[in-house]
Order: sequence, then C-alpha cells, then structure tokens
Amino acid sequence: MNFSVRNATLNDLPAMVEIYNETVPSRQAAGDLEPIKPESMLTWFQMHTPQLRPIWIAEAASGQMAGWLSFSDFYGRPVYCATAELSIYIDPMWRRQGLGRQLLTRALECAPSLGLEALLGFVFAHNLSSLRLFYALGFVDWGRLPRVAKLDGIAKDVLIVGRNLTEKCSGS
Repeated sequence: MNFSVRNATLNDLPAMVEIYNETVPSRQAAGDLEPIKPESMLTWFQMHTPQLRPIWIAEAASGQMAGWLSFSDFYGRPVYCATAELSIYIDPMWRRQGLGRQLLTRALECAPSLGLEALLGFVFAHNLSSLRLFYALGFVDWGRLPRVAKLDGIAKDVLIVGRNLTEKCSGS
C-alpha cells in the first residue's frame, strides 16, 4: 500500500504523540514508561526544520495519519552535522503494510539533499521488527549499549544501527 508523505506541522503533534504513545505499553520502541503529552514534545518538534531535520507525516488515502519519521541531530555538536538519528513510529492499524520501509527508503533517498552522509537508528535489541527493517535497507550494527535501558526493572540493550551514505554498496 502506498501512503502520501508530507512535512509535519505543529497541528500534527497531538496525532504524532498518540502514535508514539501506542508503543509505550509494548516496551518495544518508546523510551518512556508512561504515555506523554504533546506539550512534552514541543521543544523537540521545534528543533526540526523541513530543510535540514524534517519530520515526515505518512497519510493513508483517507487522510488519516498512519505514521511518522523524524531526522534528529546526532550528539548536538557541529562536527556531527552530516549525521542524523532516525525515529520511525507507525500507527498499529498500519503496521506490517510496508509503511516503515517506504519511509526509511525515502529517508535514504533524501538524506544527501539534507546534507547528510550517515544515518543512525537507536533500537532496543529486542525490537526485532525494527532491526529487520533497518538491516533490510543496508544498515549494519555500529554499536551495542549493554543494559542501558531499564524497562519494568529489567535492563535491556540498545543497538546503534547505521548506514554511511558516502560508501559504495558492495558489488557496485
């Protein structure tokens, strides 16, 4: 299924937070233990611009928000300006329909025009669906942060997956 993709506006923030909050109970993706409010993401949202660090909204044909992807600064220092961290959140109703792949593929295609040479994802090691998606599109493990996340009292690892966009693919 194809979805239309557009830049986020501030009016999208409540629906974005709703999709994000859907991931909280599963402990698969969100870094929060309780649902959050849109106000808590306002500063984060305002740090994004369509020209450098966009947030994309994926919409179904009905106009319903089906998911979103964000490019965020990595590490907040000037020497890392050509690297961005990606976050992808999909509404449960639209999962397993190729939307994550569509958004990530578009991110890879558009990253050079955003001045990016490397993309990163920080993924819980037990989030196999997200890891499969990143690996399928050429991301590889760049690091493991052992036992850095406490989910319901259980320490979990976070994997850093990355893809350097300036290197040629093998076989090219």
